[in-house]
Amino acid sequence: MAPPLKRGANVALTREVPNLKGVVLGVHWDAGADSTLSANLVAAVLLCNASGSILSDQHFIFFNQLKSPDLSVVQMGKALGEDDEQIEVDLGAVPGAVGRIAVVLYINEGSLARRSLAQLRSCRVRVLNLETNAELTRSEDLAGALSNETALVLGELYRHDTGWKFRVVGQGYGGGVADIGSAYGLSW
Repeated sequence: MAPPLKRGANVALTREVPNLKGVVLGVHWDAGADSTLSANLVAAVLLCNASGSILSDQHFIFFNQLKSPDLSVVQMGKALGEDDEQIEVDLGAVPGAVGRIAVVLYINEGSLARRSLAQLRSCRVRVLNLETNAELTRSEDLAGALSNETALVLGELYRHDTGWKFRVVGQGYGGGVADIGSAYGLSW
């Protein structure tokens, strides 16, 4: 298997697997003994245009909104294997208006005011072939570079020419999901 991708690195998924029909975006974290932190981590995806602005509030897929309006992106009720959360993407059904799909992890706001993602022992995102379950790529461990962040853009699945690529981002935000929402143009 290829070594994990570092922040900023990308891989041409559909060039490597020409008949790739769909992917699973798997998010894994290790919060150690802090079960409260682990239970309050949320993996989500934002379906954005090519310039990185979310299409609408309905294109923010998370535990309260498990499917995109067109059903091309679905958050799984139960993750399989080593992932804590998984999102399935039917590449052929993703609307042409979607240029990027950002994968994020954040601490659900509430009683966790003194917690941050820096408390994670590990955190990574990987991409699996939806049909075969074979791992196509994975990120390096993104936890080590975190400090006071409460939200993190793990990576982006994005259109390139006539295919799809995946890039590891690793961008943290101190203001939680509100900061990510602001960065991607959410209207809440």
